[in-house]
Amino acid sequence: MATATTTSAHTREHRVVSLTEWTARRKELLRKEKEFTKLRDELSRQRRELPWEKVEKQYVFDGPNGRETFADLFGGKSQLIIYHFMLGPGWEAGCPSCSYLADHFDGSLVHLANRDVTLAVVSRAPMPEIAAFKKRMGWAFRWVSSFGNDFNRDYHVSFTKEEMANGKVEYNYETMEFPSEEAPGVSVFYKNERGEIFHTYSSYGRGLDILVGAYNFLDLAPKGRDEDGLAFSMAWVRHHDRYAEGYFVDPKALYTAPKGTGSSCCAAEKNL
Repeated sequence: MATATTTSAHTREHRVVSLTEWTARRKELLRKEKEFTKLRDELSRQRRELPWEKVEKQYVFDGPNGRETFADLFGGKSQLIIYHFMLGPGWEAGCPSCSYLADHFDGSLVHLANRDVTLAVVSRAPMPEIAAFKKRMGWAFRWVSSFGNDFNRDYHVSFTKEEMANGKVEYNYETMEFPSEEAPGVSVFYKNERGEIFHTYSSYGRGLDILVGAYNFLDLAPKGRDEDGLAFSMAWVRHHDRYAEGYFVDPKALYTAPKGTGSSCCAAEKNL
């Protein structure tokens, strides 16, 4: 076992220079950072110019107050961002990595609403299981269940037992092995004045990094994310109510998929 705060050789032996040299190197990096910022702006522009596909299915979700249509999820706005949260039927808890990301949602809601955007979360677990975990975590964002419809399947974030048995699923626009029946993702939709809904964008895997504010802070720090020595990069992540001073991270720990009803997606948490 190794602690989550080990000091790498890179930070122990880092080069120390004069202010003059440091400033020169910093300006050199700043030039590259500005290039990256402009490239990111251009990529965002191209993302907005992607063609749309019309959503033809009439999805109905289970919400905290009963049935909700897809149009209801827009909450009076024309733009809807949905986070596909890994919480399957019977799981004891939501995925810690998805929870890490979802910890960033509540503070954004009012700002998004004033830019004509609603943020909602969808999982395949039944609504009572979602409500219980949401209460435990203290979250306020809108979270509904897709247990009774094909939404998760259509947006390639839930897989059948047969697909898992075959070892290959369709995820992130390719066929690959995946360690769980549930997967993370984000999908974006637009609703026009006639009530027609269009799918404008979806992203998965590392494409979700930009949503994790804590990762962006860590990227500024000398040790960065400090995940290089971990067999599963996010093995250090815990639900925010499961951290404790001096907690341990096993660098050899792999992602643990749910083993059936009543099991969590990250069983290693039980060893804390």
